[in-house]
Amino acid sequence: MKKLGIIILVCLCVTFSNAQKKTITLSLESTIELACDSSLEAFRIQNSYWISSWQYTVYKANRLPSLFLELTPGEYYRNIIKRYDYNSNMDVYRPQQSFEARGGLSINQNFDWLGGTFFINSDLTYNRNFGDNTYTQFTSVPFRIGYQQSLIGFNSFKWEKKIEPLKFKKAKKQLIYDIENISAVASNYFFQIAMAQEEYNLALENTKNMDTLYSIALERAKIVAISQTDLQTLRLDRLNAYNSLENANINLKRAKFNIVSYLNIDKDVEVSIILPDHPKTFSIPIEKALKEAQNNNPSLIGYKQNILENQRTVDQKHKESLFNASFYASMGFNQAASRFSLAYQDLMRQDVLSLKITVPLVDWGVRKGEYNMAKNNLNIAEISAKQGEESLEEDVMMTIADFEIQKKGLVTTQ
Repeated sequence: MKKLGIIILVCLCVTFSNAQKKTITLSLESTIELACDSSLEAFRIQNSYWISSWQYTVYKANRLPSLFLELTPGEYYRNIIKRYDYNSNMDVYRPQQSFEARGGLSINQNFDWLGGTFFINSDLTYNRNFGDNTYTQFTSVPFRIGYQQSLIGFNSFKWEKKIEPLKFKKAKKQLIYDIENISAVASNYFFQIAMAQEEYNLALENTKNMDTLYSIALERAKIVAISQTDLQTLRLDRLNAYNSLENANINLKRAKFNIVSYLNIDKDVEVSIILPDHPKTFSIPIEKALKEAQNNNPSLIGYKQNILENQRTVDQKHKESLFNASFYASMGFNQAASRFSLAYQDLMRQDVLSLKITVPLVDWGVRKGEYNMAKNNLNIAEISAKQGEESLEEDVMMTIADFEIQKKGLVTTQ
C-alpha cells in the first residue's frame, strides 16, 4: 500500500505539472485533418506534387512559341591573324585589333509531329577594325525564316507528348493516394493511444487489486493462515503488476509522443483523445474495389509510364545505331554597309539549304550493345508491370477479405 501511495502521489504531481501545460483534445476527425494539413509528411507530398506540376507546366510551355533576345554588348580582339598578300602571292601574319557588338531577336516553335523547329530571327552586328586599315561595318539580317530537324534521328518531342501528360496524371493520383495514406497513418497513431490508455488503466487496476491481495495476505500471515510460499508468490505477482504498470505508462507516453511528432505540434502539449462512435457497417464489392484500384492507383499509371520510357530508349538507341541525316533550310535578307542607315537598304537574298549525313562505320558494337540493353530493359518493365497488376489485384481481394472479418468482429462487440 505504501508503494501504491507513492505512485499515486507521483501521478498527482505529474497531473499538477501537466495542468501547467497546454492540453489538446483530439477526435479521430481532427487528427486526420491536422495530419493532412500540418504534418511534415503532408508538406513533403505537396512539394512533390508541385514539382511534378511545374514539370508539366514546362512541358506545355515548350510546345508554345518562345521569344529570345541575345545580346553581346562588346567583344575586343587583339591578335595576329594570317592573311593572303596578293602582291607577294603568299600568306603573311599581321596584327589586328577589332571591336564587335551583336544583337539578335529570335522566335522558335517546336513541331512535335516531325521533331523539328521552325524559327524566325533578326540580328545586327557592329564591327570596328583598328590599325593601318581602319574601317567600320554594320551587318544586318532584318528577317530570316527557317526550319531544322533530324530526318531519321530520335524525335524527343513525340515521346514527350506521350509521357509527360501520363506523368502528371500519375502525380495527381499519387497526391490523393498519399493524402489517404496520411489519414491511415494518423488513424493508426490515434488508436495506438486508445490501446495504450486502456492497457494503462487495466495495469493500474491490476496493481490496486494486487496491493489489496498482498495486504490481506500479510494479515493472514500474522495468524499463520497462509504459507510463506503463497505469500512470496503474491509478493512476486504484486511486483510484476508494478512493472507492467510502468511499462504501460511508458507505452502510453510513446504513443502520445508519436502522434505529437507526426502531427507536427508542440512537444509540450498534453494530448487526450475522444473515441469515435461505432461506424456504420457497409460492404465493398470486390468488383467495384478492383475497378477503383485500376482507375486510381498511381502504381498502375507508373507501370505504363515506365514501359513508355523504356520504349523511348529503345527507339532512341535503334535510330542512333543507323545513319543520321539532319536538314536545315532558311530564307531571308541581309546586307553589309559602313553606316547603320545603309545596312537596311538594298537588301540581298540569303538562302541556305543544308543536308548533313552521319554514318557510323566502326564502333566495336557499342550501339548494338546499347540497343540490346534497351530492349532487355523494356522486357523487364513489361514483366514488372504484369506482376504489379496481378499483385495489386491480389492485395485488393485480401484487403476486402480482411475488412469483412474486421466488420464481423465489430458487429459482435456492439
